Amino acid sequence: MKSVFTTFLLLISLYGAAQTANVSVKFREDAGPMNMEKMALGQGGLSEEPMLSSRVPEIRALHPAIIRLFVSEYYDVIPEKGRYHFTTLDSTVNNILETGAKPFMSFCLKPSIFFPVVDHDIVEPNDYKAWEQFVHDVVKHFLDRKAGITYWEVGNEVDLGESGGTPYRFKPESYVRYYRHTVAAIRRADPNAKVGGPALAWYKSPILPALLDACAKEKLPLDFVSWHHYNNSPYVIREQIDYVKKLIAGHPGLHPETIMNEWNMDLFNPPLDPRFQPCYVAETVWQMKDAGLDWSCYYQIRDWYVNYETFARFFSPKGTAFMTRWWNRQAQFSGLIDYQNQIRPAYYTFKLLSRMAGNRVPVQSSHKKVHGFASHDSKLEMHNLMLWNFSDQPVTVNLSLEDMPKDMRARHIILDATGAGLEENLRLRPEPFSKLEKGTRTLTVKLEPWAVHYWSLE
Repeated sequence: MKSVFTTFLLLISLYGAAQTANVSVKFREDAGPMNMEKMALGQGGLSEEPMLSSRVPEIRALHPAIIRLFVSEYYDVIPEKGRYHFTTLDSTVNNILETGAKPFMSFCLKPSIFFPVVDHDIVEPNDYKAWEQFVHDVVKHFLDRKAGITYWEVGNEVDLGESGGTPYRFKPESYVRYYRHTVAAIRRADPNAKVGGPALAWYKSPILPALLDACAKEKLPLDFVSWHHYNNSPYVIREQIDYVKKLIAGHPGLHPETIMNEWNMDLFNPPLDPRFQPCYVAETVWQMKDAGLDWSCYYQIRDWYVNYETFARFFSPKGTAFMTRWWNRQAQFSGLIDYQNQIRPAYYTFKLLSRMAGNRVPVQSSHKKVHGFASHDSKLEMHNLMLWNFSDQPVTVNLSLEDMPKDMRARHIILDATGAGLEENLRLRPEPFSKLEKGTRTLTVKLEPWAVHYWSLE
């Protein structure tokens, strides 16, 4: 009996404190622009088909500042020497512009006139002079179109080969050489373009230190550093941001932005609780902003079936089989929108995050698993608040709304990831309006495991 009681006391000590959180929102303090639009989106290298066209209004509602796009071989930009084909790529760029975002161009194609042999270890074009002219002409095309493109990324998962979705596997010295030629052509076409890379699959690849060293030594332009990661822990992603920023700090002459332009859960082994991913998005974005990451692009907006014959043109048989198996046969958790064009629960986390417009209002929490965002949106004359519980245990929150400047009408909304209904009001479940008098008010809120809550205050 004593051992049972001892175990009970131990459980109390382990979980009792974790079940309560004190959270304060300081309405009178201004922490500067929120810039939530920089926690943006990407669309994968899957198809030349109009993957975004039927969901432009829904994407626009998320207010991403950029959408990363793979400029890949399936767009057939240069089908033969001396002839360009921009119609298909232009269509996708137009769709992005219709969402209100600007395209972030990941330049990751291997036209056959420059790469006549399909081999992911053949990574440099057979004629750098002609390659530079090609790159120049592509950038100039979009500059002349006034497409508003600022960011040009050199490569995609350049350390991974075909399994990373782009058929090249660079060594540090070959990537630096390729980068040198490619950014020279981009800047010749558009002197104001922001250039960078290497969009690593593994953040500790030796390619990044080699690129930083070369850019510092040769004074090559490097406006941003980019990498990817898929992990079920937002804290692991936070560690990677800290690592990359420390690596950059070792080159005081360089001042690139940091961009994690692919991220999501571990897509090979994702948690299957439908509540996890929406909460994971909120916590990961919080960790990104707290770590000082400049930009991110969630992967991805919409899942899409791939065409085996399309990829067979520029992938090996093994690589083509992998891509086709992965996208056409595996259960998918990547997209905010699924194969059937239905919106997944994680979409609604981004929708709530997009409401964190204006200037940031400090939110302090005593609990390491409970975090939140608050903002003052002067344009819409309202405040917004999000709280979530990134844990598998319920937490009771003592929520202190400090120094509210006026009487407010509040609407509490709970993100419901488990319900069967697809209607928005069933996913973002609203409670009746309530009144809050100005000054400091305290609420008690129970956050279930992986819960995401939102309040509008106006």
